Amino acid sequence: MSTRAVRACFATWIVVITGLYYAFPDAHLYTWAALGYSAAAAVLVGARMHRPARRLPWYLISAAIAFFTTGDSWYNLVLELGREPGFPGLADVFYLLVYPLLTAGLLIFIRVRSGGGDRGALLDALVPTVGLGLLAWVYWIAPFTRSAELSLLEKVVSIGYPLGDVLVLAMILRMLTGSGRKPGAVSTIGVAMVGLLVSDVFYGQSQLNSAWELGGPVDFGWIVFYASMGYAALRPSMRLLTEPAGQHTTESGMGRNRLFWLSAAALIAPAVLALEYAQGHEVELARGGVVDAPVIAGAAAVMFLLVLARVGDLALAQRQASSRERALREAGTLLVAATTVDDLVECIRSAVARLMPPDQPYHLQFADPRPGGAADLRVTWVAAADLPAGLGSGGFAHTLCSPQALPGDRHGIIVLGAPDPVLRAMQGSLETLAAQIAVVLDRITLTDEVSRRDSEAYFRTLIQSAADVIMIVDADGSIRYASPSAGKLFGDSFSAGGSFAGLLAPDVRPVLQTMFTPGAGDLEGVALAAYRGERRVEIECDLRDLREDPTVRGIVLTMRDVTERRRLEDDLTHQAYHDSLTGLANRVLFRNRLEQAYAAAARDGATIGVLFVDLDDFKEVNDTLGHAVGDQLLISVAQRITAAVGAGSTAARMGGDEFAVLVAPSHDAAATEDVAARLVAALAAPIELADGEGGVHLVNGAASVGVATNTDAAGATEMLRHADLALYLAKGLGKGGWQRYQRDLHTRMVQRLEMRTQLIEAIEDEQFVLQYQPIVELADQAVTGVEALVRWQHPVRGLLGPYHFVEAAEESGAIVGIGTWVLREALRQFAAWKAADPSTTLRYVSVNVSARQFRSPDFADVVRRALADSGARPEWLLLEITESLVLRDADKVLSDLKALRALGVRVAIDDFGTGYSSLSYLRQMPVDVLKLDKSFIDDILHSRQQRALVEAIVTLAGNLDLAVVAEGIEDAGQHAALDTMGCQYGQGYLFAKPQWPADIPALTAAARTLAASL
Repeated sequence: MSTRAVRACFATWIVVITGLYYAFPDAHLYTWAALGYSAAAAVLVGARMHRPARRLPWYLISAAIAFFTTGDSWYNLVLELGREPGFPGLADVFYLLVYPLLTAGLLIFIRVRSGGGDRGALLDALVPTVGLGLLAWVYWIAPFTRSAELSLLEKVVSIGYPLGDVLVLAMILRMLTGSGRKPGAVSTIGVAMVGLLVSDVFYGQSQLNSAWELGGPVDFGWIVFYASMGYAALRPSMRLLTEPAGQHTTESGMGRNRLFWLSAAALIAPAVLALEYAQGHEVELARGGVVDAPVIAGAAAVMFLLVLARVGDLALAQRQASSRERALREAGTLLVAATTVDDLVECIRSAVARLMPPDQPYHLQFADPRPGGAADLRVTWVAAADLPAGLGSGGFAHTLCSPQALPGDRHGIIVLGAPDPVLRAMQGSLETLAAQIAVVLDRITLTDEVSRRDSEAYFRTLIQSAADVIMIVDADGSIRYASPSAGKLFGDSFSAGGSFAGLLAPDVRPVLQTMFTPGAGDLEGVALAAYRGERRVEIECDLRDLREDPTVRGIVLTMRDVTERRRLEDDLTHQAYHDSLTGLANRVLFRNRLEQAYAAAARDGATIGVLFVDLDDFKEVNDTLGHAVGDQLLISVAQRITAAVGAGSTAARMGGDEFAVLVAPSHDAAATEDVAARLVAALAAPIELADGEGGVHLVNGAASVGVATNTDAAGATEMLRHADLALYLAKGLGKGGWQRYQRDLHTRMVQRLEMRTQLIEAIEDEQFVLQYQPIVELADQAVTGVEALVRWQHPVRGLLGPYHFVEAAEESGAIVGIGTWVLREALRQFAAWKAADPSTTLRYVSVNVSARQFRSPDFADVVRRALADSGARPEWLLLEITESLVLRDADKVLSDLKALRALGVRVAIDDFGTGYSSLSYLRQMPVDVLKLDKSFIDDILHSRQQRALVEAIVTLAGNLDLAVVAEGIEDAGQHAALDTMGCQYGQGYLFAKPQWPADIPALTAAARTLAASL
């Protein structure tokens, strides 16, 4: 529960209990105890909730409230028993203990927040405390002392109450007069103390008059005391009462309000004296007492008020002086930062604005600097009419003028116009500011002089220490001056007065003719070179022709050693045009050289060729042996390609496992084909690679190569495209070989691209349809399932089987979209059959899943959504996956299959036995059905080995609790043989060709009738 909610609940509880207290007088014993103890508990709850730095004062306050309530409860209990409470009695013991506990708790607050050193706040609190204490003595304590009806003990106890109230009053006044901002809990405690004091005062008066009555309005003050103390402890600001005030507040000075209340408190004494005199004038005259008491009281009050007024004036003057002193310090800080006269002017404007009293108009003007004359630096009072020409007062009668000496034997004047009282108050501050300005001006003048004298030495030192060589050369090439760094650049070959050309390498000396040609002007970045011993040094030179400058009369050369920079630039250039792994040219460099070679071949009538090389099954190497071995394979392949193509050709790595070769120009295409043949032969030999962990692997680096020449292409780009098409043909013809570009390749590629586009449109337009081939039980030919077979209802070519589009769909990725549609449509149709005939023999629909579709990250989620959307049960679905999918990425496939099996979906291995594999995966993989490929069934009647193989597979499946479905059964002999072997299920043209959805129910019913008759 939030603190605000807790406070609301507490306030509501207090209101309710208060209402009950006044509404049911007979229940005072209980309602009053509930009020008091609830407040004590609220203080403890607040201390626990907000965790103040010190909890002791809150525990003391809670104990004080509890004692107060206990005393009241004892008093009420005695009345409830029909007896008169004694005075003094046990209740008075509890009452009197309240005041030291409260005082101790409040004193801890005061000492923690002020640190015990705020004497001013203590005095401010004592003045009203003494005054109010006087009132308590005159009207409360003194009557008890003079009462003849009270015993000594009764007088002591009676006096203890007002003395305790005065003590608590002193503490709360000390908290309220403390410096800094007060937390909200302080004001709440103040309200509690006011309630306590008011009720105690009225209670004391009623006791004197014997008019006390339980349940009267006087009790409301104590209710305020209880409620306010509990509410203060529940406020979050209660934590601040036990933390130093400096952490949360800022120091504040004595304001008008505090002076007023202190004055009012100080007037209590004379006011009481006057009141006593007015009430007892006749008695005083009879006794010969003080008859001039009103005069004395009036005089004391007037003098005291005058003193306080003077103290107020002093406090105001002190604040103004402190403000001006602070402004002068800030102005001094600004002036120290000034480095020029213009900076100084802005600093003076800012300083004067800080020094001027708020909301006071003023006029500030700077006279134009004037030559000569020693300026009188005193700040003088000048009438507006006496100002020099060009200066104004801004409409004020008088001004303050401050002359200042400026650099260059000049002086200026600062003119400040304002009302006369403001000028009188500002004169001392302006004199101090003028002295600071004079010091800053002297510093600026001295700095300028030092800078002027040091500039020549500075630039001489700069040139002597410069890393660049600065040289002055005459028109005939002789060196007139050279900085010391010349010896470091040119080595022992440098000598002052020698020839500049003799320092340079022979191959760059002709450049000097251009550099020194009259009228050549300034040059930058001229590339030169020299030899320092055996090492060649690359030099970058800037030239300034200052032969017409009378101070130089020569050519100024600035030279620097750029050998390392040139080497780095060469390295970066090499990296930009070469592959970082193999060192071969990259795609950019290969393309540039191809374009240059194509242009040269077109000009000379030569033949050039381009080979595209792609490694076969490179992904398997990365997947099985790791990328580190894959990188070694790429490096070895690059070396073999370089060795095979010869020095005249360019080999490049285009990216991944793709390489390209630019064959040197020749007279015909035969040379390019020879290179392709050598390349295929060189890469066909196995490559031995280490895996970095002590293992050695023999890896097949065979590649397919596409060949293209410039004779069939209209440009370099078309040559690359032709080579890519030829590579595609080589891959399709079995890999490990090379093929040359043929013109019909382009047509076939265009058709394939059109096929891909049409497949995407077919998915969007829902041009696919499904046929279903029944799966029967061989024993009685009952139809137990169907296999969904996709067909493409092409808008132009008609109904197309999978042979026409599945390969293109696999390459383009469209197979994923097609497979998803087939899955959803097959489940929807099967659910419709089940709904139409719940007694149908159909138990499942079989759906083929491509490897690409199965490997999609969300395939399991796709199956879940398809089942949910169609309303089909998971056991109605059989997913057919290929044997090759099971053998690759075995861990991921195993994880996905387990997820599908957990749904209740069954899994079948399609075309079982056609791949190269180990049968051990059947034991490891969660599959349910094996589908024997048609190639196993075709020769089952004519080949004993084939029949034995099928029988072994059926037996193995039976031992592994796997069902077997034989595909491609076309005659009764095959049916009988498979039935005899124990094969349970089959499908093929013997039973039915693929059927449209509308024909399946009738076919199923006929098969059921046939099975019943057997």
